[in-house]
Order: sequence, then structure tokens, then C-alpha cells
Amino acid sequence: MSDLKRLVELFTEKAKLTSAIVTPVKNLDEALAYTVDVCDKKEACQILMSGCESELSAPAGALCDSKPGKVVMAPGLEPDAFAKLKQLCADRSIHCLEGGMRKHLGGVDIGFTIAQAGVAETGTLLLDSRSEELRLATMLCEVHVCVLKVSTLRETSYDVEEMVRALSKDGPAYVAFVTGASRTADIERVLAIGVHGPLEMHILLLED
Repeated sequence: MSDLKRLVELFTEKAKLTSAIVTPVKNLDEALAYTVDVCDKKEACQILMSGCESELSAPAGALCDSKPGKVVMAPGLEPDAFAKLKQLCADRSIHCLEGGMRKHLGGVDIGFTIAQAGVAETGTLLLDSRSEELRLATMLCEVHVCVLKVSTLRETSYDVEEMVRALSKDGPAYVAFVTGASRTADIERVLAIGVHGPLEMHILLLED
């Protein structure tokens, strides 16, 4: 067994232990189609805003109806890739955004990202999250879909140390290590999913 194949199997095993859904894809186009299909099949994200049941002014009432339908947020994609994703979304009446996240805080169905690396021993993704748009998209989405190039897999967190240093060399940086969907047991020691972030994590292993 090649070392890379071993890393793929280890990463897949560990990621699935965190309830992540791991799927191989042959190219980015397949990853984009997968993302739109997941969004099309899910129920639209609904954010319940406090006070909407009260008598409100017209501007305040408009906020309660601000969710435009299903939304895919994909900050940081190359223009050609984003154009393809936007067209796929349009074909299914899904809104596709790359920016202006603060104007769409009423809920994001899918946050689509591309990881800089993966850590096999824990099934963890490494994301360069200096962009506020990316941070908001991955924190407020119900489903996070992340593409991970197989060639960027590393065995341990120590093996991505130099990459983290490189991402931080030009000043303050925000590097996120993401392992599975959001979960917490802080409330009466009961495990809750999606309290601080996505309810689902989909990892697309790109065979580059």
C-alpha cells in the first residue's frame, strides 16, 4: 500500500468517527455538482429571529423575512469555478454568493470551501481563514462542504507546522483546524450538534 493511500484511508476513518461524510471526487466540477445536489435535497435553512411574533415597524418586519431561499456561500473561489457553481445553483433556483456575508446573516444552507491541508490522524481540515467572509460562511452555514486535495494530506499536526508558519508570516493570520461538525456537551452534559456551527460536515477528497 502506498503511503498516500494509507493516509487517505486513515483520514477517512478518523473523519467518519466525527460523523463527517467523506466522498471521493475526480475533479472540482464533480465537487461543485455534489454541493448543489446536497443543497437541493435539504430543507431550506430557517433562522428564527426573536420578536418576529410582535407588532413591528416595516423595516424591522422586513428583517424577519430576509431569508431569500436556499443559499450557497462560496467565498474565495477562483472566478471560473465560482461562475460554474453560480450557474449550477441558478438552474435549481438556489442563491449563490461569494461576498457580502454580513447582509445575509439570516442563514446559509451551504458553506463551500477548499482546504489548504488535511491531518490524517484526526480527520482534521486546515483552512486559511483570514477572510471574514469565509469565517462567517463556515460558522453560519447548516452544512459545510469542503474540498480536500489528496496531495495535501499529512499524517500528524506536526507535519503542517511549516504550512501554518507560512500562512502567518505576513502578520496576523487566522488559521482554522476543523474536525467534524460543530458539537458541544456544555449544556447539562448532553451532546448537541450544530450549536456553534454547522450541523453537517461533508469532505470531498479530490484526486489531484
